[in-house]
Amino acid sequence: MNKDVALHSEQNTPWWREAIIYQVYPRSFRDTNGDGIGDLPGITEKLDYIAGLGADIVWISPFFTSPMKDFGYDVADYCDVDPMFGTLDDFDTLIARAHSLGLKIMIDQVLSHTADIHPWFAESRKSRDNPKADWYVWADPLADGNPPNNWLSVFGGSSWQWDSRRRQYYLHNFLVSQPDMNFHHPEVQQAHLDNLRFWLARGVDGVRMDACNFHFHDPELRSNPAATSRDTSTVTDVNPYGMQAHVYDKTRPENLAFLQKIRVLLDEFGAVAIGEVGADDALGVMADYTADGDKLHMAYSFNLLTPEFSAAHVRRQVEEFEARVKGGWASWSVGNHDSIRVMTRWGGAAPTHALAKLVLAMQLSLKGTPCLYQGDELALTEADVPFELLQDPYGITFWPEFKGRDGCRTPIPWTAELPNAGFTTGTPWLPVAEEHIASAASAQETDPDSPLNFARRIIAWRRQQPQLTRGEIVFFDSPEPVLALRRDLAGHPSVLAVFNLGPDPVTYEFADAADAVSMIGHGLHGGAEGGTVTLPAYGAWFGTKN
Repeated sequence: MNKDVALHSEQNTPWWREAIIYQVYPRSFRDTNGDGIGDLPGITEKLDYIAGLGADIVWISPFFTSPMKDFGYDVADYCDVDPMFGTLDDFDTLIARAHSLGLKIMIDQVLSHTADIHPWFAESRKSRDNPKADWYVWADPLADGNPPNNWLSVFGGSSWQWDSRRRQYYLHNFLVSQPDMNFHHPEVQQAHLDNLRFWLARGVDGVRMDACNFHFHDPELRSNPAATSRDTSTVTDVNPYGMQAHVYDKTRPENLAFLQKIRVLLDEFGAVAIGEVGADDALGVMADYTADGDKLHMAYSFNLLTPEFSAAHVRRQVEEFEARVKGGWASWSVGNHDSIRVMTRWGGAAPTHALAKLVLAMQLSLKGTPCLYQGDELALTEADVPFELLQDPYGITFWPEFKGRDGCRTPIPWTAELPNAGFTTGTPWLPVAEEHIASAASAQETDPDSPLNFARRIIAWRRQQPQLTRGEIVFFDSPEPVLALRRDLAGHPSVLAVFNLGPDPVTYEFADAADAVSMIGHGLHGGAEGGTVTLPAYGAWFGTKN
C-alpha cells in the first residue's frame, strides 16, 4: 500500500473523496506536432501545470481510434490511440510522467455505443444470424414501416435508423453514426470489461463513465410517456428530447448489476470510477449509482451546468442529493466539454474575475469531489464560433438557438505572445478566441491577483481544511444572493462559509458568525463583525467556530 493510500486509510476516508479532478479535452489542450489538434505529448508537456494547480486526478476525454464524428465519443477501437493523438507509447509516457508528479490518470469509457465503423457493428449489420448479430439493438419496423417506438435521439430526431442490410432499425441515442450496444447480451458486457482491463493493466488509475445510464434499454421497446415536467438540464429547451419521460430508453434497473461488475474489476486494480448521469431524476440516479460502495465511486450530473445561478438552486441540488445518497458520493462540476463556459453561463456578457474566484471557492466548499474543466482556472468565457467554422454536429443541427459545444472547446491559450496563443504552430481545429489571448496562462503567471494564481492558492488552502474535504454539510436560510453553509468534522471546529453570488455588495445578518474566528489565506474578500457578515460583489467569508 503506498503512503497516500495508507494515510487516508488511517483517516477512514477514501483518497478520492479529498481529491480534485481536472478535465483535459485533448483536441484543445496542447498541440505538439503542428497539425492544429491537441495530442497526448501535449498533455504530458503540461502535466507540471496541472500538478502546480493542485489537481490530483487528470480526466482525459477520449483519445481512442475514432472517425471523430463526435470527436472521439464514437469509438472504433477501444484498445488503441487514434493517430491524431499519438501512440500507445505516448500514452505510456504520459502515465509514467503523471505518476512521477503524484497525479492519477482517469480515462473516458464510452460503452453505451460505438462508431458505426467499429468491426463489431460491421459484423452485426451483415445479417441477423452472425455471431455478433445481437450485439447491438435491432428492431423490426411497425407494420406501416415506422420505427418500433417513439424514442428520440439526444442529438435530434428519432433514435432509430433504418439499415437496408438487415432491413431493420438500429438504436442510436446520439448520432446516427453511434449505434447503441445491447447490454442484455452477456458477451457485450464481457467485451467491455476486457477492454477496461487493458487500460487498467497499463496503469490507468480511474475511469469516467460516459452516458453511464444509457447502457440498457427496455427489451419490450415500450414507448416513452410524455414528460410531466420538461427536462431543460440535460438538453436545452429547443430540443424535443426534453419533452419525453425517458423511462424505457435509459436508466434501466439492469444497469446496477453491470456497474457492480465494473466495480469488482476496478477494485482489483485499486482504480476509481466517476459516472456521467444525464437523467430526468439525475440526483436520484447519482444516489443509486454510488450507493453501498459496490458500484461507481462517485457521479455527477448536469444540475450545476445549467443557466440557473442562485443560492436556492445550488442548495437544492446538494440537499436533495444528500437526502437520497445512501452512502454514495457526488462530484460537483460547474463546467465541462458539453456546457457553455461557466463564466458566460453564470456571468453574462461581461463577467468579472471576481465571479470566477467566487464560483471556484463555492465549488470547493460543497460536499463532494470537485471536477474542474480546462480553462476555467483562467476564467475563459464562451467563445463565439461562427456557423461556417462550427465542428459540432449537435450545434449544426440546432443552430442558431443552440450553437452547440464548440464555444467551450476552443484551444487553451498558453502564451499570449505566440501565434494561436501557443496552442499550435499550425491552423487550430477551432479558432483561438481573440478575447482569450489576454487571459493566457503566461499573462496570468505574473499577476498575483489573476484567476490562475487565485485558483492555486485556494486549492492549496482547501487542502489544509479537512472540514471542507471530509466534513458533513448544512445550509442556513439566507436571502438571495447569499449562500451560507457549515461544514462539520468530528474533532475539528466547524467551518462557516458565506458566499455572495451577486454583482452588488451585501450585508448578511448571520448569528452564527458572532463568535466565529475569521479564516485567512483563501484570498477572498469579506468580513464579519459581531453577527454581521459584509461581502463585496462576488465576495465570500470563511470562519471557524467551536
